[in-house]
Amino acid sequence: MEEIEIHDAKGSYRDSVATISQEGKRNFINPKKPKGRLYRLRTWFSIFYLIVFFTLPFIKVNNEPLFMLNVLDRKFIIFGMVFWPQDFFIFGIAMLTFVVFVILFTVVFGRIFCGWACPQTIFMEMVFRKIEYWIDGDSAQQKQLKSMGWTGVKVRKRVLKFIIFFAVSFIIANFFLAYLISMDQLLGYLEDPAAHVGTLVSLLIFTSVFFFVYWWFREQACIVVCPYGRLQGVLLDKNSIVVAYDRIRGEPRGKIQGARHKQESGHSADFSSNTAAPDSAGSGLIHQSEPPKLHGDCIDCAACVRVCPTGIDIRNGTQLECVNCTACIDACDAIMIGINKPTGLIRYASENSIANGVGLKLNARIKGYIAVLSLLLSLLAFLLVSRTDLDARLMRTAGMTYTSLPDGRISNLYNLKLANKTHLDIPFTLRLENIDGTIQYVGSASLIVQKEGYSHLQFFVILNRKDVKSWKTMLQIGMYENNKKIKTIKATFIGPENYN
Repeated sequence: MEEIEIHDAKGSYRDSVATISQEGKRNFINPKKPKGRLYRLRTWFSIFYLIVFFTLPFIKVNNEPLFMLNVLDRKFIIFGMVFWPQDFFIFGIAMLTFVVFVILFTVVFGRIFCGWACPQTIFMEMVFRKIEYWIDGDSAQQKQLKSMGWTGVKVRKRVLKFIIFFAVSFIIANFFLAYLISMDQLLGYLEDPAAHVGTLVSLLIFTSVFFFVYWWFREQACIVVCPYGRLQGVLLDKNSIVVAYDRIRGEPRGKIQGARHKQESGHSADFSSNTAAPDSAGSGLIHQSEPPKLHGDCIDCAACVRVCPTGIDIRNGTQLECVNCTACIDACDAIMIGINKPTGLIRYASENSIANGVGLKLNARIKGYIAVLSLLLSLLAFLLVSRTDLDARLMRTAGMTYTSLPDGRISNLYNLKLANKTHLDIPFTLRLENIDGTIQYVGSASLIVQKEGYSHLQFFVILNRKDVKSWKTMLQIGMYENNKKIKTIKATFIGPENYN
């Protein structure tokens, strides 16, 4: 029988941060290159993610970007739909809906977004980290390279990595800028950088920020800067599905010091997964005591720690630094297969499912979030469906009431402000719909609203005295494009106060 060292997790619980050394300095993490089923899935998802990221700025609808967030010009294009400052309330509802969705998603599935879809993780782990593995080698080789003197090999590797990291950061910065100002405008700037020095300086600043994050700052962006990680502390509960270590099955840990354990040997202790059965009173689960459990399935190999990009030990429970990247799951599964144990010692699971063997329950908090999210989605859908392509604001000219004309008719002067949210010019005409009268334009009025532009129009509404029944008369003015009504505008017509 091989020699086995038994110990409990309580004595090994962390009392320091993995990214800070004993001297209080920055401790750089050199994780071992992950391998396994989930890592392959993440790689394929990341490839799809990067293809979308680098092709989306080139896709156009009606000669406009499919997706653009131009903060400077306050112009937002989301999947071909243009949003202007007049639509800010829709944008605000959309952001609120997104926040509630993130909260609900985190309550149920933990921080899975960080490990699978966050741009910081995608670029760090699936782009820059892979480049680093290619140049510097795996974890052990990186540590060896770091500890050696500045030999020719180290200088060449460092210079090569610096150039590639900076070049990739420059490319990423360009595409992020394309999402802000459009790819066409960006390419125009790059053709003549001397004429756009300010844009070039901004681009180099963005590049330097990305380079700094991926060269030096790295996992600190998730641990120190990102506020989403801190939301875990208030959003997660015992039913949230996270990357979790099955302590019931794994503890107490037993490090194998001799020959590899043979699970099928008849004279050895039973190291199989712990089983549970309901007690006689039905109050909970108790573990079978026969045969006695000498140690759990965890052999304390620390494979899960070596592959973690933030340097934590997942066996210490859910932690702020965990981004749910699943690298520890693949590493642990490989070890379990190697020692003939069932996989899943580290897996996606909730605290309740591990402790009590129960599945996900829709508690009151989750139901509340679902209800709020459903209301917000309904409101957002209504606003998008009812949103018009042409905004119109009609007001009577300030400081004026009415004018009595020589022929006995009464006129009011109006100002009409129009905003065209589409990619096409909109010609229009105005017609009185609920009363007989005349619309007379002031000056050489243009009855075309330019695409993505604004128009200002002044006109008189002239009514017969017999149609003005009181001091205020409500008007309905129809806007028509090629005899097709596109909008109805309401206005107040002011007449003589004592007219009978």
